[in-house]
Formats: sequence, C-alpha cells, structure tokens
Amino acid sequence: MAEDTSIFIGASRKPDDSYQRAEELLLRYGNRHGLITGATGTGKTVSLQVLAEGFSNAGVPVFCADIKGDLSGIAMMGEAKDFLVKRAEQVKLDPYRFQEFPVIFWDLFGEQGHPIRATISEMGPLLMSRLMNLTEAQEGVMNIAFRIADEEGLLLLDLKDLQSLLANIAERADELSARYGNVTKPSVGAIQRTLLVLESQGAANFFGEPALRIADLMRTTRDGRGAVSVLAADKLMMNPRLYATFLLWLMSELFEELPEVGDLDQPKLVFFFDEAHLLFEDAPKVLVDRVEQVVRLIRSKGVGVYFVTQNPLDIPEKVLAQLGNRVQHALRAYTPREQQAVRTAAETFRPNSDFDCATAITQLATGEALVSMLEDKGVPAMVQRTLIRPPSSRLGPITPDERRKIIAESPVAGQYDQVVDRESAFEMLQKKAKEAQDAEAQAQQQNSGGSRWTIPGFDDVLGTSGRRSSNRQTVAEAAIKSVVRSVGSSVGRAIVRGILGSLARGR
Repeated sequence: MAEDTSIFIGASRKPDDSYQRAEELLLRYGNRHGLITGATGTGKTVSLQVLAEGFSNAGVPVFCADIKGDLSGIAMMGEAKDFLVKRAEQVKLDPYRFQEFPVIFWDLFGEQGHPIRATISEMGPLLMSRLMNLTEAQEGVMNIAFRIADEEGLLLLDLKDLQSLLANIAERADELSARYGNVTKPSVGAIQRTLLVLESQGAANFFGEPALRIADLMRTTRDGRGAVSVLAADKLMMNPRLYATFLLWLMSELFEELPEVGDLDQPKLVFFFDEAHLLFEDAPKVLVDRVEQVVRLIRSKGVGVYFVTQNPLDIPEKVLAQLGNRVQHALRAYTPREQQAVRTAAETFRPNSDFDCATAITQLATGEALVSMLEDKGVPAMVQRTLIRPPSSRLGPITPDERRKIIAESPVAGQYDQVVDRESAFEMLQKKAKEAQDAEAQAQQQNSGGSRWTIPGFDDVLGTSGRRSSNRQTVAEAAIKSVVRSVGSSVGRAIVRGILGSLARGR
C-alpha cells in the first residue's frame, strides 16, 4: 500500500464507519519526531511495530526498547491469523505480505542480546548525577570529580574507576576545597554508597568497554533494509532510572556524533523511546531543558525521536510541541487527571468537524487510533479516526531458541561479548599511590641515619635530633604531592563535553 516515499499506517473511517482513505507517514517528515500514546492494552506496541517495519523496509535503521518482550516478534515471519486477515481487508491492505525483519538484539545485562556498554566519562556528570539521584551538594562533588579526571588525565571507564577517584578526592578534600569549593568527606561517602547500590542492581554491567559504537545501530542489510535494534528491557525496567538514563545517553551520543545533514528524503535513524514518562519523572529543570534542546536540534542530524507513553501529560509541553506525527490510542477518563489528559490530547490535534476529538479518544477500540501525520510543507493533517494496519511480522514474542539463533547470526556477534579492562583511573591511582609510598619509605630510610642538611634560604628541615619538624613537609613529601597534582598534564587538560555532559568523541 505504502509507496517508497511513505509508510502505510492504516485506513481512516467515515462517520458511518466505512472506509475513507489510507493514512500514511511521509518519510521526508520522519525526522520531525512523533508521539504514540494510549492506555495499557489499546495497541501502542502494534503501532510501534508497524512503524518500525515501515522504516526498516524504507532502508531506515530503527532502535526501540522491548518492555514486555512482545516486540521481539518483529524478527520472525508473521502468520495468517483470522483477525489479522480481517483487519487487512478492512484497511484495504492488498496484498497482505508476511515478512521477517533484520533484527539485532541488545541487552544491558548481556542475557537476551549483545551487551551494551558505555564508559563513565561518556556518561558525564549530569547523567551520572541523575542516575544516582544525587543532591545538589553531591552533584557538585561529582562535577569536581569529572573536572579532576579531565585535568589529571584519569580515564573513567567503569565503576571501580569512579570509586577510586572518589577515594582519592576524599583524601585530598582540604586541598581540593581550596581550588574548587567545599568538598566534604560525607558527600563523597554518600556518593560511594550510592555507587554500591548501583553495582548491586547490575549497573556495573553497563559501564566499561568495549563501548557501543553508534555505527552498529545504523546498519543496513544487503537488500537495503534498515536493521531494527531491539533492546531487551523487561529486566531493565526493574531499575527504571537506569533505563531512562541509558536512553537519554544514547540520544545524546547520537546528537554528538552525527553530522548536520538538514532535511533528507528520509531519516538516517529512528529512535523509539518507550515508557517515556520515566525520562521526565522527577527530573530537574536543567535536565528537561536539555532534553528539549536535544529533541529540537537532533532533527537536523537526520534522527527522528518517537516517544511512546500512556498519557500525553507525561511529556513536557516544550517537548510535546516538537512532536509532529501523532498516534493517539484510547484513554480512560475516570479521574480528574485522566479527564485533563483527554482534553490535552484532543487540543493537540487539528480538529475534524466529523467528530468530537475528546469524545472519540474515550471510545476508541483496541487497534484503533486518532492519527495525524505531517502533510506537505510540514503542516499537521486533520485528525482522522483510523484502523491501524496489521503487522507483517509475528504478533507476540519469539522463543528463547529463536532468540539465541538470531544473536549467534548477528552482524555484531563477538564484538561486544568480552569485557576489555585497559589501564584507567583505578590502575593509575594505584600506581601513583605505590610510587608515593615507595618514595616516602625511601625518604624515611635516608633520614633515619640522623644526617642534617639544609636548603639555602630556608630553616633546617631536620632538627638536631634528626626528627622532622612537626609543622613542615619533607622535600620528598612536597615533591611527591607536586608530582601527583601534575600527573596527566601531558595527556591533555579539560576534555570538551557535549550538551548533556558526555564526552564529545570522534570515532
């Protein structure tokens, strides 16, 4: 049904429920972002699956999270079930072809897909603070930690690197407070305890190397279809803050790495953010503002971001205004907040005189939605009551054996399986501590002979008894501290960080 320039979504209905016309998403406006909303069980996952299939067939790579496991069926051929065939007839999808799609499974825990990792440095202080739910004072210490790592050339790759750096900061609290402001040991200790909680929740699996290469999310097959990257998120949802922070980091990485391309005939990548309310829940204003900025600017990188959530009120107004392609499934309106959500959803559509939008939202059947896509010149189309087309791939989850086979045959098989632990802050700080300890031991050995020596222009370092004066450092101690402060300067000073505080890397 869909041509090369559009994705067939379904068919709109006249007031008498007869066929009206095909509803399509124009690929040239696929990077203008979108929103899929609706109550549980109303068909949001199927709408996401239909759009992902359409983008893949058009040669556009897709990244999406599989919250319940249902979306994994996109990797397998669909089956001609009666209710699917009936829906295909209702929307005039002829022929109704079944397909399997090129899927790459990912999993932060490495159990149901290829491991995904990022380094602590790439995550940046803002997202780490968000992930750990730090107070303002603790967030200040986290920013200082990243600043010191940049200045002293300390690579922050995994959690033990950050733990080591924080321990080093606690030891140097007085010195660092004079340079950066108040650095208290209680604040450092609170951050360290939070890191232990993160580690116990499995976050240690996410931090490290090899880090995810964005190019592996933007693969196409030999027949020109876009790869569909599916993140297994059922276990990840037990730590919703990690889930939201990871997807926000990924969106930030896409923004930082991809070049400006302007408006293309179709997107370079489409990013589906399921359970989007988790991104904005209890988020500080500075983070919400930066998300809005990324959403607004990432369009020119050729990336379309589609938020999937139950309630349109979950999305801040400034972000909501950026979402041009809308699929609204049924909402319930029993409580005052639910009624407000219905009114908000209805007001965001271009009205249709054939029906009352607010009333229709509460009466939509499963698999039915109010649809408004961008038309020529990027103007929102009049909202239409639409039957969503059936997917071409399997409706429902795949089996564990099918998943293992797909993972084994994946184009990235073996690339991320083994953890790489190269020299980083943990090893570098251990090495410096040992050097300092050895130097101090050597100095003590030299001083134990009772020799007496001076530096011109200074008082005696050692008294007549051969003991060090209580209010002075030895020359060796002063030299050691100077070396510790200056180590890493050859590596480079402050590293430029991007819009969300992550490293702006070039690969």
